[in-house]
Parts: sequence; C-alpha cells; structure tokens
Amino acid sequence: MPLLPASPGPYTRAWRRLRSDRTAMLMLAYLCALIAAVLLLPIAIAIDPFQQSLRDSLLAPGAPGHPLGTDQFGVSGGLIGLLAGIRGGWMDRVLMRLIDVELAFPGILLALIIVTILGPGLEKVAIAVGIGGIPRFARIVRGSVLATRHELFVEAARSIGASELRIAFAHIVPQVLGPVITIATFGLATAIFSIAALSFLGLGAQPPAAEWGLMLSEARRYLRIAWWLAVFPGIIVTSVVLAANLLGDAVRDALDPRLFSKAD
Repeated sequence: MPLLPASPGPYTRAWRRLRSDRTAMLMLAYLCALIAAVLLLPIAIAIDPFQQSLRDSLLAPGAPGHPLGTDQFGVSGGLIGLLAGIRGGWMDRVLMRLIDVELAFPGILLALIIVTILGPGLEKVAIAVGIGGIPRFARIVRGSVLATRHELFVEAARSIGASELRIAFAHIVPQVLGPVITIATFGLATAIFSIAALSFLGLGAQPPAAEWGLMLSEARRYLRIAWWLAVFPGIIVTSVVLAANLLGDAVRDALDPRLFSKAD
C-alpha cells in the first residue's frame, strides 16, 4: 500500500499563502531592506549618523556624500497572557485586573505619563511604547491559551505526566503563535508611529539624534529654505507604517484557517 505524503502543517500552508501575495512579499522585502540598511550601511560606508558638521549644514539633496541632503547640524538625513491563561485562578484574576487598569489609559497617554516620569530619550520612549502595548498582547494570548488548554492533545500530554512548562512551550505556544505574529506585525506600525509622535513632541530622542519624529519636528523651522528636512523623514515614516500594516493584513489572512483552501 503506497504511503501518502504528509500533509503540510498550518504554518507551512500560511507561508505558501503569504508567498503568493505579491504585495505582502514586496512590503516584507522593503522592511527587510530598511533593517539591513540600518545595520549594515554605517559599517559599509563608515558614516556616523550623529557626527555634526556645521560647514555642511542644510545641503540640498544630491550633494556629494549626502544624497538625501543634510539638516541644520550637518547630519546626513536618512531610518503577560500565557501565564494567566495556563495557571488560571488567583494569578489569572490578579494579572488581568492589572491589565484592566493599564487598559483604562489610552496607549499614547500611558506612554506620555511614563516618559514624563523617566524623562526624554529614545530608549525611554521605546520602553514607554512597549509598556503601552502589553495589554493587547496579554489579552490576545490569554484568550488563545484559554481556548487551547483543554484541547485533547493538551489533556493527553497531561495524562502522561508532562510538566506544565513542557505543556506550555511544546503544545500551547505553537497554537497561539498565529494571533501573536499577526498582532505583532500591526503593533510594529503603531510603535513606529508612536515613537515618532513622541519625538516630534520633544519627549523622545533629543537633538542632534537622527530620529524620524525629531527630524520632522526640527524641520518645521526650515521648511521654506530646506524642504527635504521634512519630506524625506515624512516619506519614510509613512511608507514604513503603510508597509507594516499591509504586511500585517496579509499575515492575518495567511494564518486564518478559515481561508485555507483544499489546494493548500
């Protein structure tokens, strides 16, 4: 009797669906190219993004060594739910009440409060935005864990003496990765926009740091004589947020089992 080929797993099918979406692949390639540029270009061409040169300030795009122009400093213009769901009981209630308290504040308002306490700075505003995104992940992971913890394969693992840690990471985590990946992709766009907005308000990165929101804020004073100070950071912020949202939409569709066709 001939053996039938093994059926591809859900993540293999999701990747196939994602690869067939040209828009998603284009957005993924764009984001990967930006990340590679951030990591590799300073090494490859020995440019310090924070080095100042007032002699080269406000150079127009196309200037030698500065294809996107420079700014006024002469700087190159440029880039808790798993635990609650598994344990349940008092731990679930306590953690979820803490999450409810955090949810009472809009994410950007909570970030503003945290930055006000910690003080301005890119690292501090990144921490603030990250803390503001905790409730969304906690709620989604908890809901997925509660829906999975009593499935037959989890009960079978329990019946043979598997530890709670093994059940959590070997059996439950793979089942909740889909929603987490989806919300993380959308969360990337939100985080980028929030960090840029806080820097624009003067609560994030401080001059002369090369940060998109700060660059837009500083560009307001030079719009009439140096339009590129606002245009290039604005284009990058808009395109990255758009790419992350389009990729998130495609990932959500690819991971939705209701959209799997028999051909998958």
